[in-house]
Amino acid sequence: MAAVDRSLVANLPLFAGLDAAGLDAILAEARSIRYPKNSIVFAQGEEAHSFFVLLHGHVRATKTTPAGQQVLVRYVTPGETFGVAVAIGLNEYPATATAVDESIVLAWPSAAWPRLVERHPKLATNALQTVGSRLQESHTRIIEMSTQQVERRVAHALLRLAQQAGRKVPEGVEIEFPISRQDIAEMTGTTLHTVSRILSAWQQQGLIESGRQRVVLRDPHRLFALVADVPTEP
Repeated sequence: MAAVDRSLVANLPLFAGLDAAGLDAILAEARSIRYPKNSIVFAQGEEAHSFFVLLHGHVRATKTTPAGQQVLVRYVTPGETFGVAVAIGLNEYPATATAVDESIVLAWPSAAWPRLVERHPKLATNALQTVGSRLQESHTRIIEMSTQQVERRVAHALLRLAQQAGRKVPEGVEIEFPISRQDIAEMTGTTLHTVSRILSAWQQQGLIESGRQRVVLRDPHRLFALVADVPTEP
């Protein structure tokens, strides 16, 4: 496999603070893998054989509860690290990662992790910062589901997705990967029926535009006002 161009990844969070020689040594052990849309990168409970950096596309992380209910944990966007079970002492993946669209990743064998962090301690620091950030994000969502009405939870979810992976289009800000109403329901701990009712109402009010696996925030400021309890002009 051709060597990965250092300039493509040097500014990614996992590699912050590494010098050129260190980054080249780490990249020399990576392989590039392409995953077609809807293909599984790894499955919940599978041996944690690799860890990854997403270069292109989007990946959805879902977790199945003992009762069989599927929960959408988060979306991974380009530049993010995922599947770092080995960094937190897990032998199995705690969730399933699925390519939302055609995606390209860099993958390293988990067996290489102890050696890499011994030679490049900054790698471990950066990975733990990523894990800590996601833990804080999970705490925020737990608090929202425990204390907020469903309409505000849905607004929070859409605003987070737009901030994470939004692009400006003539109609407003489009979430740039396919997302269904069922996905939003799983993210916010509610039902498909409830999400459909809320999004339909918001579309009639001109706040969003929603189609088949497509959501555009037509008026993000009004959505933000909804979650922040800021009064809007009549």
